[in-house]
Parts: sequence; structure tokens; C-alpha cells
Amino acid sequence: MMSNNEALKKAQEILEEGGVIGLPTETVYGLAARIDIPPAIEKIFSVKERPFFDPLIVHVSSIEMAKKVTAYWGPASQALAEAFWPGPLTLILPKDNSINSMITSGLESVGIRMPNHPLALALIQEVNVPLAAPSANKFGRTSPTSASHVRVEFKNENVFVLDGGDCQIGIESTVLLVRHRPEKVELSILRRGHILKSDLERVLQEKGFTFEFLEQVDKRESPGHMKHHYMPPIPLIVSLNASRPVDDILREVNTKLGELPDEIESIKIIKPKDGITKAEVLKLSQDPLLATREFYGKLRDSAQKGADCIVFYREAHQVGERWESLFDRLNKAASLIL
Repeated sequence: MMSNNEALKKAQEILEEGGVIGLPTETVYGLAARIDIPPAIEKIFSVKERPFFDPLIVHVSSIEMAKKVTAYWGPASQALAEAFWPGPLTLILPKDNSINSMITSGLESVGIRMPNHPLALALIQEVNVPLAAPSANKFGRTSPTSASHVRVEFKNENVFVLDGGDCQIGIESTVLLVRHRPEKVELSILRRGHILKSDLERVLQEKGFTFEFLEQVDKRESPGHMKHHYMPPIPLIVSLNASRPVDDILREVNTKLGELPDEIESIKIIKPKDGITKAEVLKLSQDPLLATREFYGKLRDSAQKGADCIVFYREAHQVGERWESLFDRLNKAASLIL
């Protein structure tokens, strides 16, 4: 077993040579490369099999480092970064001209975050260059919340993983578009996460900002903006009726199996030739924070138990902002919602 210092040194060497590594964060593990080596950025896309229209988040170790990757930082960004960084909040801001357009998918904005994980921060500080990193899984698949998930995902690519233990939050960061206007700050949540709208409102009110939340229909500036994402290799079925028998769900699923495509937005779905006969029920904690933390891990485990599909029952108590962040992921991971 390597010590943390040895592992950090190896990760730094791989990054400096233009390679990619598995990076632990508090949200999910990332597939990281230096932002100043274009072939390394390309490698993220090729290893992950990720389309170039899905932008990457730039990970920094300080507010000063963040200011260097944006054309305009602004007072609201400062207040939010001071309140929530290091932590699971990605700020979408105008990009600095130095930022490679592969990172931003050709857009004029860049997503920036300071992860709340000691190994991630130590590595970025040591490298002294921000790291671009999407989640460390094949595109569209279930995000990894442990080092072993990353190793299994990229066993053929032999990706070195900096092992930082299990992720404490378990879903990707909240993505917030920030626009500084002369009369107010305009904000749009492009992806829900652990940092809630109410958390953001509280900080901005305390700091005396005039602000407005706008619903952004076009979410291209955020990673994971596609309708289907985070999908397990077998169909995930969400039942909105918590008392419906599994057999009844399977009957309906089998009638709709022909309607299910073999691929959903380039993500292959395994459909049994003889129909779906065996279901694994996905059970999560009653506490939304714990349910969120265990979701991706349990989704992966459920997919490996030999069933033809996974069934999740949505229950009446699962309401409120915290559950909404989880259901943002769960609904995108679903092949059918009944």
C-alpha cells in the first residue's frame, strides 16, 4: 500500500506527463487532467468516451486560483465562494481567454469549483495548476463514489486512482450560473446538488445583494445536462406507486420493452431477449442525506446481483429540496418511470 504522500507524488507525475488520474472529492470521484496540457484534456474525453459538447468543471485549490480562470469574478461569486468553498458548489462564470475551448465545449463560460477533500486540495496545490475533471465513469453511466468503482470502470485503461476513501456527499455538485448585472445578480441553478437554493438565498440576503433566480431552459453550460445520465447497465424502473407489486410492474415493463431503445443518447441498455423476469428492489435510507450518499453505490451493487432490472419505489415522504436533488439523478438514470 502506498502512503498518501507517495500516492500524491505519483499522481502529480502522471499529470505532469499529460496523463489522467482518478481524483477523490467529497461529491464523486473525478477523472482529472491539467488544464494547461491540451492532449491531457483530450485524453479525458477519449478515456471516458465523452462527447465534446459536454463541458468539464475546473477544480481549484483557492479563490485566487479561481480568479485566474475567469474573465470576471465579481462580488457575488466572492460571497458564495467564501460561504461554500471548499464544497459542492460549481460557479459558472465568463471564461478567461487562456481556458482551452475543449474544457468549455466552445462556450464563453467556465465551471469552477474548489473540492472539499484534503487529497484533492493537496494535489492541486502541489501541481499549482487547476485540474479539469468530469466524474470518473464511462459517459452516461453511474458515477463512482469509491476508488474501487473507478478501478472497475477503467480497468482496461489502467487509470491510476488517488484513493481518498468513500465520497461523503455522493452526488455531483450544485451548478450555479452567476451573472453580475448593473442593477442585480441573476442566478440560475443548472444542476441541483447538496447546496440548495435556500442555502444560496440565505447567504446572498445576509450579504445584502439584490438578486433574482431565473429558470434557465438551456442547460448546456452545465455538465450532465442531458435528459439521460448516470444510467446502470440494466434498466432502472421508478414506480410512483409505492405499494404496487413487483410482478405487476414487470408485466407492464415487458409490454413496454419493445418501446425501449437499445441505446438512449449513446448509452447502451441491456435488455434480456426472453423478457424481464427478475427484479432487484433498490432500497435507500429514509434520511435524504444518507440516501444521497449511498445512491450511486447501491445502484451499482443492484445492477450486479443478476437481476434483469432494478425497481425503485418513490414514497410519499420523499419531498423537499434534498430529495429533489437526488431525484434529479434518479429520474435521469431511469429507463422508465411508471
